[in-house]
Amino acid sequence: MSEKYLSALLSVYSAEQVKQAEITAVKDSDISLFNLVERAASAVFEQLQSIDIPTKSVLILAGHGNNGADAYTTAAMLIKAGWSVCLQASVAQKPSEELVRAIAEFEEAGGYSTAFNIEKITQANVIIDGLLGTGVKGELSDELVSIINAVNNSVAWVLSLDVPSGIEPNTGWARQVAIEANMTLTFGAIKQGLLTSQARHCCGELILADIGLSPYLPQSNLKKLVSDDLPKVFKPRRRDSHKGDSGKVTVIGGDFGMSGAVRLASESSLRSGAGLVTVISRPEHQVVVCSTRPELMFWGCELVDMEVYLKLGWADVLVIGPGLGIADWGYNLLKAVDLAEKPSVIDADALNLLVQFTLTSKNWVLTPHPGEAARLLGVSIAEIEQDRFNAVRQLHAKYGGVIVLKGAGTLIYNGNECIVAPVGNPGLASGGCGDVLSGIIGALMAQGYDNMQAASLAVVIHGDAADLAAKDGERGMLASDLMPFIHQLVNQI
Repeated sequence: MSEKYLSALLSVYSAEQVKQAEITAVKDSDISLFNLVERAASAVFEQLQSIDIPTKSVLILAGHGNNGADAYTTAAMLIKAGWSVCLQASVAQKPSEELVRAIAEFEEAGGYSTAFNIEKITQANVIIDGLLGTGVKGELSDELVSIINAVNNSVAWVLSLDVPSGIEPNTGWARQVAIEANMTLTFGAIKQGLLTSQARHCCGELILADIGLSPYLPQSNLKKLVSDDLPKVFKPRRRDSHKGDSGKVTVIGGDFGMSGAVRLASESSLRSGAGLVTVISRPEHQVVVCSTRPELMFWGCELVDMEVYLKLGWADVLVIGPGLGIADWGYNLLKAVDLAEKPSVIDADALNLLVQFTLTSKNWVLTPHPGEAARLLGVSIAEIEQDRFNAVRQLHAKYGGVIVLKGAGTLIYNGNECIVAPVGNPGLASGGCGDVLSGIIGALMAQGYDNMQAASLAVVIHGDAADLAAKDGERGMLASDLMPFIHQLVNQI
């Protein structure tokens, strides 16, 4: 992906990078840490004033750190504006200077705090979560677990300050439980974990509040990519272009009983703008593949012979894996793809074969879901999901190329740049949707996008197509439902 294009995307940071930016801002300017607390609280106050919530009576849960200082300072501002505020907190053993000052200003405004009360939490209509923020460390106390569960069991509209309490800001993982917010207002910069793993469910609407840290943040190789960025990339085609200019893709897969997978991948390649698409599959599958999509070409393969190598040589990009199976037929085709040394997309059963026959390449895109990633690395799925950023780095170190770690907040990594794409919806958790994605990636590669850019854009197109397809509901959405919307999205200029 070009440096110019990357610079236009929103940078994402670790919690440590944001903390260091706060320290640098205080050191190099005339602002204090409490000024930053005040700016954060002002952003919360303005956000609450700007949205339509059913009441001006709010329950605020305050912790011991600077997240608690944000909560107390917000409470003071709300009291002064005429809101009814109930603030619950426990006594801090070693409060920071910022927290001490925030408590004093809260009390000066007429506020007073009470102990945590589970019954009142479950009955609240609006809750502000200022318990932990980025300060989650190790196991949560039994009291915090009870409070978080009470919030999640309530009918309240919930706003989390900076990070939903219980979510680890660098990974998005909740070790035990986490607040399930309707909205998260994060301060200074987007923390990387908020865009992936369990945070995708817990954050609700994620909003960035600018508190003046931008000049003090470092350059980041981690970027957020969403649909708003698509028009910056796609260009109109020349009026004198022909099908050869739009790329040739060969899709390989579909062992016995799995013709649907290769059919979906090949059609999504066509819908994504590839000029010509050939399918290599079992001869028995020609009718299934071509009868309803005659634009596809087909080559029946019983054995990997010279004709197969010619078909591989014809293509600009190879997509292998959908329905491939893990028997000798599939392995021999994967070996042929490796020998062809063409830009490739490796998906589904081709990934499972890599577990048995480790190959590496600089010129392929691997698209594992968490289960496949776990097999590729020889770890559990839970270990993948607990730190998806670490997992994608390990996958690249072992296999090379571009890694697309699918899931809630898909990660795309090439060893230098990392893109996180918080797109799509749970309707994608159905058979065939991954095959559709591999076809989109292959088509964009064939049209001249580099592997990193093709993979990143394809993930966003795939996710946005799923959102459009799910307008009547996510449950029961089919992979084939995405096709007309893929066509629509790749024509955004």
